[in-house]
Amino acid sequence: MSVPPAPAAAITPTVHDHPASPSAQRPSWGQALRVYLEPASLRMLALGFSAGLPLLLVLGTLSFRLREAGLDRTTIGYLTWVGLAYGFKWCWAPLVDRLPIPVLTRWLGRRRSWLLLAQLTIIAGLIGMALADPRTQLTAVVWFALLVAFASATQDIALDAYRIESADTTRQGALAATYQSGYRLAMIWAGAGVLWIAARAEVAPAVAGVDAAPGVLYQQAAWSTAYLVMAASMLVGVCTVLFTREPLAVLLPVARNAGSWLRSALIEPFVDFLHRYGKHALLILALIGVYRISDIVMGVMANPFYVDMGYTKDEVAAVSKVYGLIMTLLGAFIGGALAMRLGVMRVLMLGAFLSALTNLLFAWLAGHGHDLTALIAVISADNLSSGLASAAFIAYLSSLTNVRYSATQYALFSSMMLLAPKWLAGFSGAFVDAFDYQTFFIMTACLGLPVLLLVWLATRMENTVAAAAPDPGRAPPLE
Repeated sequence: MSVPPAPAAAITPTVHDHPASPSAQRPSWGQALRVYLEPASLRMLALGFSAGLPLLLVLGTLSFRLREAGLDRTTIGYLTWVGLAYGFKWCWAPLVDRLPIPVLTRWLGRRRSWLLLAQLTIIAGLIGMALADPRTQLTAVVWFALLVAFASATQDIALDAYRIESADTTRQGALAATYQSGYRLAMIWAGAGVLWIAARAEVAPAVAGVDAAPGVLYQQAAWSTAYLVMAASMLVGVCTVLFTREPLAVLLPVARNAGSWLRSALIEPFVDFLHRYGKHALLILALIGVYRISDIVMGVMANPFYVDMGYTKDEVAAVSKVYGLIMTLLGAFIGGALAMRLGVMRVLMLGAFLSALTNLLFAWLAGHGHDLTALIAVISADNLSSGLASAAFIAYLSSLTNVRYSATQYALFSSMMLLAPKWLAGFSGAFVDAFDYQTFFIMTACLGLPVLLLVWLATRMENTVAAAAPDPGRAPPLE
């Protein structure tokens, strides 16, 4: 599979034209849907799988594993701070954006060399997590999880730039949707797949229940097998990188000395963003920083909640990890298509509202008790809204970048999306221990209320910019 030359709009050293610009002709529904079959979209499906696989293995699935191993909820909550590696990836994004890797960059190109290095490091970290027993080697598990998170964040930096440079911006919503689809398929495998494998690999199948003591159900050999299979699954991304070509991107000038390199790699991407958006930059950054806060904070305690409610590995795998993520895929495709037809900001508002609202369903489920049918209904609503919001949000972030600094700027935006929510989520276990699950889920729904205000203000900002005189250095309105 080869990468076709990028259109001129994708290689011009200016900000992206947004697909929702009033000057652009809206595509028909048929045209909007056929874009998902283009090579760039299919490529992002495979690379999205590679990006999505590590996330649950160091966060959601790991929290299920740790709770089953007998760790208390407060400790599990604090250990989710491993995910802060994703929130600080902007710190080394300039290196990924500009620094060549000896031998690999000459062989594969700037983006693919970093992708391959990150993927091989993820494989090594997952093998370490597979072999370490959290009951006696918790420190080793944490260090290997940090290695996986760091390498996964590095892969995200290179992959986001690769995606932005692979097609013109009229297709960024579709690329975001197919990327999310691959990402979510990987989460099915890293969520349901790992639970299913661990359950099948148990010497004597354990029987879960509300009254089961923490640690009684845990079998290290079964989890070791499951994590080794996950490490092997990263070969999907490795093969995709090896059998595709580097996208045609902006030709960047070679720095003559270390000072000019640091200026172009570290300073110019941030100055460019501030120059383009001026006084509106703070509003945009605030929106980015809190848009997914209700989902991220709630998600940390989801797997311990399932364990404590007495759901078995097979039940969680089938409902939450498979069926739920299928609903997320559906939401992602709906969100991508709606973004092309209606504009990103409208879908962004809809996604923010639904994400907060569906957290209240978990509060209802916490008081309802163990009920598989109720779990299916709650997961359906929650994941559908999550997929819709994610597709619109990725398209929004992509529209903010200047292709000359795509890796650095997108890493800054996506890091800010995670930084505050991940930090706050670390206290979620302590909150549940102090109160209860029902109160916790209601609190996470309330966290989404400020997001609605910020989306509304950002929409007003876009309308103001659209009404003002054209500025060639500013991005077009998103509608």
